[in-house]
Amino acid sequence: MSKSVTKLFFLVLIFCVGDSYCQQKPRFYDEIQAFKKQDSLHFPKKNSILLVGSSSFRFWTSAQADFPAYPILNRGFGGATLLDMIRYANDIILPYNPKQILIYCGENDLGESDTMSVQTVVNHFKQLYGILRKGLGNNVNISYVSMKPSVLREKIMPKLDAANLKIKAFLAAENNTQFIDVYHAMLTKDGVPMPEIFRDDKLHMKQNGYAIWQKTIEPYLVN
Repeated sequence: MSKSVTKLFFLVLIFCVGDSYCQQKPRFYDEIQAFKKQDSLHFPKKNSILLVGSSSFRFWTSAQADFPAYPILNRGFGGATLLDMIRYANDIILPYNPKQILIYCGENDLGESDTMSVQTVVNHFKQLYGILRKGLGNNVNISYVSMKPSVLREKIMPKLDAANLKIKAFLAAENNTQFIDVYHAMLTKDGVPMPEIFRDDKLHMKQNGYAIWQKTIEPYLVN
């Protein structure tokens, strides 16, 4: 192979590697872009109740029907973690100017990593909370829906419960906030997750699970 051909080969290789690197997207990028495209066609009204977080919200397709007296905007996506929420806060939270934000996130942080500590999850939530307060002010109500128990993640329930309690304590010292405990509402009298409310994956809920959420959450919704 001549020197010129060799040089050309390496230039092409560098270009291809560089182009591949540039095309890498952050987690859930396409889902967020789909939301933004939807917004460009019909931007949601202000003063909605915004649901943001992971797939437990994403799969709650009946949320508006379950709360007919309230304007619901659902922006749950993928298997979001709190770091994903922080990354996309400027895209799918701050632009909407909601009157209330319901956050369901943190479960995947602990479920996807054995080394993730409870305190790290709490710190990430505090970081997200700070972003929301800075961007939206103190008038918007910020409500945290507790991390749920599930059959699949029964082994990490002590960590989920501990993180819930720490976030609850943090919010108790803040103004215009609420902690909504769905965790204990989803347990049997023996303290284990109700198996009948979960899909076959033993993680995501069926409609009877969302019925528990609807009953538990509705009293906290802001008029």
